[in-house]
Amino acid sequence: MTHLPKILPWVAKKSGISDELATKLWRRASGETVGLLGRAETSELHKRSVERFLDLVQEEAVIAPGAVVTPADFAWVLRYQSRMTFLSLLAVENTSRAFRNSWSNLMHPHGTQASKRYVAQSCNG
Repeated sequence: MTHLPKILPWVAKKSGISDELATKLWRRASGETVGLLGRAETSELHKRSVERFLDLVQEEAVIAPGAVVTPADFAWVLRYQSRMTFLSLLAVENTSRAFRNSWSNLMHPHGTQASKRYVAQSCNG
């Protein structure tokens, strides 16, 4: 993972650490996660990298003087945001599946065996 998350400065500010330290922690978390899961850019890799990053930030935030918010506060926000993003993608997937099935029914209105097989295959993956 070569790109830095856009929320990195916000996390740094809320935890009371510098942007440079947050960048180092992100690179460390990303490297550790790639070492565990492999090089493929997947949502699971990104999710685990963010979780590891938040763990590292929490460790540093305890040490850093003048932390404005407890680490659990902003970790919860980021995890909630991740869940909301996942649910949005799931809704889009279900909507596209419903559209595909409706289109198939429109093109084959009599419910022929061929259209039933097509719908069954497309729903099963």
